[in-house]
Amino acid sequence: MSFLFGGKTKTPAEMMREYKRNVDRSVREIEREKTKLQQQEKKVIADIKKAAKDGQMGPVKIMAKDLVRTRNQITKFYQMKCQMQAVGLRLQTIKSTQAMTEAMKGAAKAMRAMNAAVKPIAMQKILMEFEKQNQLMEDKQEMMDDAMDDAMEAEDEEGQVEEVVGQVLAEIGIDFTEGMAAAPGAVPAAAGAQAEGDVDADLEERLKNLRG
Repeated sequence: MSFLFGGKTKTPAEMMREYKRNVDRSVREIEREKTKLQQQEKKVIADIKKAAKDGQMGPVKIMAKDLVRTRNQITKFYQMKCQMQAVGLRLQTIKSTQAMTEAMKGAAKAMRAMNAAVKPIAMQKILMEFEKQNQLMEDKQEMMDDAMDDAMEAEDEEGQVEEVVGQVLAEIGIDFTEGMAAAPGAVPAAAGAQAEGDVDADLEERLKNLRG
């Protein structure tokens, strides 16, 4: 009814907390009243014993009736307390169920947002493009590896050719490096050409001598 007087409407969670506080307060009040009745019960029992010792049976019967009523009232307070505690437990169960429902609601909202954001067709295109680019990268890497292998094989082949030529000439008694001057610095082009011509002429001369 708070909305009729301009008050703020309470949420279900706030109403649940208020109900729970009221139940707990009622349980405490019942416990206090029960304690008072138990103290009164003890006092009546003491008075009954005293009156019985004095032989006053009239007052004993009256106080005995009060004692029975007090005990019945205590029993009722026990029952009321149990009922209120059961109500509090049900309220707590409802509160827990509501919290679980809210959590499931939030999870469903998050899942709905994720499902809306995820587009299978766009994701498939992205995966296909990734696979394509990855394959291109692997192909380029393979081409580069092949080019490096070819270059290394060419260098190895040139070195092997020189080694074979040197072995052949060594077998026929010709030093492949004989007549070649090792200069420490750069050699002029004309001097280098002249030296190479002299070496070639020397090799031819030696080959003729071997044939003759």
